[in-house]
Amino acid sequence: MVDPALRLFFEPCCISVVGASRRVNSPGFVVFSNLLENSRRGLLGAKVYGINVKGGEVLGEKLYRSILEVPDDVDHAVIIVPAKYVPGVMDECGRKGVKVATILSAGFSEVGNVELENKVKEVADNYGIRIIGPNGLGIYDPYTGMDTLFIPKVKDVDGKKEINLARPGKGFIAFLTQSGALGGALLDYLTGEELGISRFVSWGNKIDVEESEMMEYLAEDPHTRVITIYVESLKENGRRIFEVGREVTKKKPVVVLKGGITEAGARATLSHTASLAGNIQIYYAAFRQMGAVIAEGILDMLDKAKALAFQPPSRGDRIGIVTNGGGPGILVADAAESKGLMVPELSDGSKVYLKKYVEEGVIPGIATFANPIDISGTATDEAYVAATEVMLNDKEIDIVVVLALHHPPTISMDMPQKILGLVRDYRKPVVVMDIGLMGISNIIRRFFDRHFIPSYTLPERTISGVCGLVEYGRILRRGGVLDEYLDSWEPPTKISDMS
Repeated sequence: MVDPALRLFFEPCCISVVGASRRVNSPGFVVFSNLLENSRRGLLGAKVYGINVKGGEVLGEKLYRSILEVPDDVDHAVIIVPAKYVPGVMDECGRKGVKVATILSAGFSEVGNVELENKVKEVADNYGIRIIGPNGLGIYDPYTGMDTLFIPKVKDVDGKKEINLARPGKGFIAFLTQSGALGGALLDYLTGEELGISRFVSWGNKIDVEESEMMEYLAEDPHTRVITIYVESLKENGRRIFEVGREVTKKKPVVVLKGGITEAGARATLSHTASLAGNIQIYYAAFRQMGAVIAEGILDMLDKAKALAFQPPSRGDRIGIVTNGGGPGILVADAAESKGLMVPELSDGSKVYLKKYVEEGVIPGIATFANPIDISGTATDEAYVAATEVMLNDKEIDIVVVLALHHPPTISMDMPQKILGLVRDYRKPVVVMDIGLMGISNIIRRFFDRHFIPSYTLPERTISGVCGLVEYGRILRRGGVLDEYLDSWEPPTKISDMS
């Protein structure tokens, strides 16, 4: 059963920032100011109090010398004080009746202070306080306004404020990470890709709340469609996480990226979070047994998560490709087969329909139908729609990849809308690629993404997304729940608030 206290990490009624600072851009100032701003804007539905042993005032708010002086009940304490003071702060939190604590302070087992870390855990256990941290970034939730990230949003560069660490808007992917630095970088990258998130947790040394509990919690979270985890080591009972994972992955996909897979990476893991990386093959086997989709790198993780957030899992591994350029189609086919996917010839029935479209002048006569369907560089929007429709109706094709290459003059800006109008009527997963990072390429991809058709810039990234849908389909089929999952699957119903 999920501990109801976990909700207070994301939806507290009253927060105390212990270590709130008057020094601009210090961690204590950044966290306190962000939470206070979100509360004043009405995004965060919680009162925010600052705690500093010297007292005083900052941002128009009184700083209390102790959490015990706060006039309201406090359910969530955010702690940013030197490590040696944390046990004493935790004791005061316990006496105050605090239910959860996010400890951002570093200087514990990752630098050899194991005894100090154990003392913090002992105090917390005595009072029943749940902990995320220490030595992490904590919580970011765009739905509730909870933001304990101590990295400034902007920095001054030549007299101008430039984005330093962006906060993504609302989306459907939850990120759990052992590394705060990687987590922060991912938030920045996701914002650049205009991909929102549901919830973000960076827990560093993980002395209390870990993967199994958070997966259970997120399995019931209405905003989360995919759970993504970066893990360096597992401290909790291995059997527990995999038993929980087997149940969670029947409801929602879990994508796992494992750090420390090489000897050098394992050494870095030990110095980073004071934990052993372990045998990578044992990890991979266990993650697969629990039903996780394995990521091979950061982009692979993000691309798989994006596809799984937007589209249903695939019933099989047979890929149909529609393109108006031979080279890109060939490279997508190569990338697919290199990952063990099938790019089969089209059925005879599909070829009959395609020839009919040629006879009617919808598809150019120079088009080829081997799979990829190459409608040629002289094709129109209608040719794209016709070829895509044939792929969607072909029972020998499980997932369709549309290379929405906008460059030819015969393709209009209405092409994405026409394809969208078609694919909405089908339950077969569709993935889009448009190569390029400028102008219309970005417009095309943004349109598809905002209508929950995942789009990518390159063949390799496109096939990463496809592999995520295929792999999760296999996992569900192996568990005997694929048909049930697909029957209940519904597309996202609202667009992220990214701007």
